[in-house]
This record gives sequence, structure tokens and C-alpha cells, in this order.
Amino acid sequence: MRDLVRDRLATPLGADFQIGLSTKDLHRVSDVIVPVFDVDPSVLDRGSAAYRTFTGPAFSAGAANTADWRAADLGAANGHGNAASVADVLSPLVTGSGAGPSLRPDTVDLIFREQSNGVDLVNGLHVRWGIGFALPDRRTLPWLPGGRIAFWGGWGGSMAIADIDRRMTISYVMNRMDADLLGSSRAAAYVGAVYDVVRGSR
Repeated sequence: MRDLVRDRLATPLGADFQIGLSTKDLHRVSDVIVPVFDVDPSVLDRGSAAYRTFTGPAFSAGAANTADWRAADLGAANGHGNAASVADVLSPLVTGSGAGPSLRPDTVDLIFREQSNGVDLVNGLHVRWGIGFALPDRRTLPWLPGGRIAFWGGWGGSMAIADIDRRMTISYVMNRMDADLLGSSRAAAYVGAVYDVVRGSR
């Protein structure tokens, strides 16, 4: 995954983003500031998908500050970049053409084929899943507008959005974590401000 993202996305797009962190970039990374909370799998049903996820193996948010974590090739959890680079990496979904890679409209359409719609067995949130991304549902994130929007966020409050209809990407990242599993009040405020500007410019 590290090589694929570097060679097919980050380098052609000029995005300052990588899966796993190269040694030469260690000095550029801020520590994650972890509030006093963590996942306590002992309160979960031992036969549940959530228990198996949080104990296979058990982990702590503070692990993200270790050299081993930063160097690991973990496609779903170990992207390193800033908000601009995350937005850049999403841009092939919305640009259609231009610099760097782009995707055919029929390929982008596949994202919006609903795969499931209900309570996620791991995070306990109501989520509409497309292919590779969550899709808008007011029960999940009431502050997202309607339309062809693909998104996901990180534990602690980060958020990445590809809005196909409005041809834009939005990214919010932070190093001070909130207790949220998906989005946060800060992400909601920033994303809401972006959509206010877009609505006002029409």
C-alpha cells in the first residue's frame, strides 16, 4: 500500500502524503495529543465484532507516537500528511481531468452503490456504506448536506470529504484528539463554514 499510494497518487499529484512515515520526515510530525480516554474492550461482548476488532491486537491511541507505528505500512490507519495533502489525494474523485491521475465517471459512480445501511458492528454508529467510503445520512453526521458525497474520518475527529456534485474536497486533520469516533464538533464547524461559503457564492 505504501508504494501504491506514493507511486500512483502522491507523487503524480504532488501531494505531501505517505502511508507509513519515512525516517527523513520524522522531524516534521507532531505527536498526537491523547485526552484521558481509550478503548476498554473489557466492557464489550467477547463474541462481538467490536471486541474482536479492539483486541486483535489491543491498541492505544498513544501508540501513534511510537517509531514502530509511524514506520508501519498500515493502509487503513497510518496515513501521514496535512489537511491539504489529504484533500489532494482525494482530488482524482472530483476533478475528472487535469494534473495527476483521474477516474472515469463510471468508476466514481461505483462508490455510491450502497453496500449496507445500519448500525456498524464495530463503532456502533449508524452508517451508510458505499464502496470504500461512507455516504451521507443525517443519523451519522447531520451537518453534511445531501448529494453525492463520499467521506470518512479518523478516531479523534479528523474528516475527509469528496463532494462530487460540488467538485471539491474538504479535509480537516488535527493532532489534539477528541473522544469522537467519527468527526467532531471542530470538524463540523469547519465543514459547515466551507458549505456556507459555497452556498453564498452561488
